[in-house]
Amino acid sequence: MTSNREMIERDLKAVWHPCTQMKDHETLPLIPFKRGEGVWLYDFDGNRYIDAVSSWWVNLFGHANPRINEAINQQTQQLEHAMLAGFTHEPVIDLSERLIDVTPEGLNRCFYADNGSSAIEVALKMSYHYFRNTGKPEKKNFINISNSYHGETLGALALSDVGLYRETYEPLLMEMLTAPAPDAFYREKGESWEDYALRQFEHMEKLMAENADNVCAVIVEPLVQCAGHMRMYDPIYLKKLREACDRYNIHLIADEIAVGFGRTGTLFACEQAGISPDFMCLSKGLTAGYLPLSITMTTDDVFEAFYDDFETMKAFLHSHSYTGNPIGCAVARATLDIFRDDNVIESNREKARIMGESVEHLREHPHVGDIRQHGMILAMELVKDKATMEPFPWQERRGLRVYQHSITREALLRPLGNVTYFMPPYVINEDQIRHLATVATEGIDKATRD
Repeated sequence: MTSNREMIERDLKAVWHPCTQMKDHETLPLIPFKRGEGVWLYDFDGNRYIDAVSSWWVNLFGHANPRINEAINQQTQQLEHAMLAGFTHEPVIDLSERLIDVTPEGLNRCFYADNGSSAIEVALKMSYHYFRNTGKPEKKNFINISNSYHGETLGALALSDVGLYRETYEPLLMEMLTAPAPDAFYREKGESWEDYALRQFEHMEKLMAENADNVCAVIVEPLVQCAGHMRMYDPIYLKKLREACDRYNIHLIADEIAVGFGRTGTLFACEQAGISPDFMCLSKGLTAGYLPLSITMTTDDVFEAFYDDFETMKAFLHSHSYTGNPIGCAVARATLDIFRDDNVIESNREKARIMGESVEHLREHPHVGDIRQHGMILAMELVKDKATMEPFPWQERRGLRVYQHSITREALLRPLGNVTYFMPPYVINEDQIRHLATVATEGIDKATRD
């Protein structure tokens, strides 16, 4: 029988893992998974782990979900793939129509790509190209917010502001205009999330006013900066940003790749501000963790700026080989079916309440500086000094210590620096949520003991 050890030895001779210093695996063993079921992942030695981070935030309805499996099986019997340039198929048409129905008003066009970074690339190119087609080629710059993350391809990375990922490649990247983030972690004592977001928006307003003639778009992750240590902010910021974008003729790009499909408590995070962006980028939960697929949704106004005779050369000549893959679209349709049939958003509200209540006691922990939550995303930030919010030195890797404890207790709590977080599949139950809280508490105690 194949063992963990055998799989690890084979892996380390052949595979270069993402977002990993491979030398770590001299002392930090890989975990080779054999199968998954529901919230559980199982290794080759028979150990199991709650997938508390949804396998990088993609899994919505559990591993090996029978309904999604059946959708794949049915689609493979009909059409596995066909190019989308000059051709079409029923899954991509049906999925597009359904997404137009459930996303914020005005997002009436769907452009398909393969992954989240690619969706961001589409949005930034479309925004610049829109203004070029409409006689404003000088509008070619972008505004982001500090601590933001939008992907690893060069355009998406340029729009990001997390130094860990960006700094090495700085010479290759476009320059950005950056406004300070509205995340509530830095609010003054007694200041509300809303008041802090409004105060921070003043900086964004000033930046937009001063650069309106040469900026084509502002990009934000609505409500939660996921890769930026799960920092969170109030929806009022999005509302004010939408108003300012209209005022200064600047596009608003909403990167809902990680926060869409129910993660923040509504189907899409923008709903909580009552806004519609000019571009909405979707991926991850779009296919419930099964297959790579992404979509950039936009407005009729943007679409019409490209709609002209061929000789004008206004077409958007951007493509990916697997654009609109029928199997991926079939999985996305099954994902929307589950949302429709199972009252997922309402059920998640109760699970989110349990998540928050289960770690409430950690607010008194001497090294937990902040507990924050939007819907089914909950983060606990470890600090060296709670009074001053001085962080632990990043080199000490305190969050990694929590992870190392968690895998001995049937849980995967993969950290973001010194932040331990829960972002589980929606099929998690109350007992499993409370188990994660217990394991997190034990791990935080151990990680901050010295």
